[in-house]
Amino acid sequence: MNILTVAGAGSWGTALAIVLAPRFREVRLWVYEQDLAGRMRESRENDVYLPGFRLPENIRIETGFPEALEGADVVLSVAPSHVTRATYARMLPHLPPSALFVSATKGIETKTLLRMSQVIGEVAGPRFSPRVAVLSGPTFAREVAAGEPTALVISSPDRELNDTIQHAFSGPTFRLYTNTDPVGVELAASLKNVIAIGAGVCNGLGLGNNTTSALITRGLAEITRLAVALGGDPRTLAGLAGLGDLVLTCTGALSRNRQVGIELGRGRSLEEIVGSMRMVAEGVHTTYAAVDLARKCAIEMPITGQVNAILHGERGPREAIRELMERTLKGE
Repeated sequence: MNILTVAGAGSWGTALAIVLAPRFREVRLWVYEQDLAGRMRESRENDVYLPGFRLPENIRIETGFPEALEGADVVLSVAPSHVTRATYARMLPHLPPSALFVSATKGIETKTLLRMSQVIGEVAGPRFSPRVAVLSGPTFAREVAAGEPTALVISSPDRELNDTIQHAFSGPTFRLYTNTDPVGVELAASLKNVIAIGAGVCNGLGLGNNTTSALITRGLAEITRLAVALGGDPRTLAGLAGLGDLVLTCTGALSRNRQVGIELGRGRSLEEIVGSMRMVAEGVHTTYAAVDLARKCAIEMPITGQVNAILHGERGPREAIRELMERTLKGE
């Protein structure tokens, strides 16, 4: 393993490039914005998405896919979910079929309701059959870039692929555990952002820890119901990619999705909130997809439904909380 290509230079992509740089001879970080790429080459810093962290010298900044992908051993994609398909379509002519693919995007494609590993497989399929694993877990980009101890999951039905990526990526502050349930891992990674918006709404309304704890616990229950209905293993939802990431995203001050919820709870409109953010809050798009998936699978997801109603302006935050509390009484 000599060359790693990281496709996407947001905060998470940049943090992954930094933490993985010691593990590879060369890391190529593909940057969408030409002007940002120029500044990153000069300053060795991503001043937009991850300011304050110097890029190691073996990270090459690239804006063209031919240069970024030539001879890559591993392609790690971190593009937002709503542009993953388009990004891979542009990369396809230049992808080395022998490369290993890792998806670190936490989202669901809204129109197709596909997970990101499925999107990658579908786009690459006409040319070759990619070996794809997914990377997820409780992570904030700034803490990873700062070298704080972090534990994640690498997941694929291909055990050899899991082991290869585990050994290639793991280091002194970055520990990977293997998992063979990408369905559970990807759904947990995506749907926790929806619950985090709900947790933020509670915070924005001035509600306390009792409310947030209940929301997280019942949120995990509905994520698990949907994941199991789609073939996931319930044990995955109790691990790093499930409960671990859910708790972090619902309670951490660095969570973008929680921040969206806080501002909604304070009365700001979704358009105003999203318009003021430089980085994507995946939970907004994922909420719409989750509602459609729940309907398709006939799975009850009341918290997701109320978050969806708030995002669409169909219900105010206080009304949504009241409706959740006044639902028909039942056993846990």
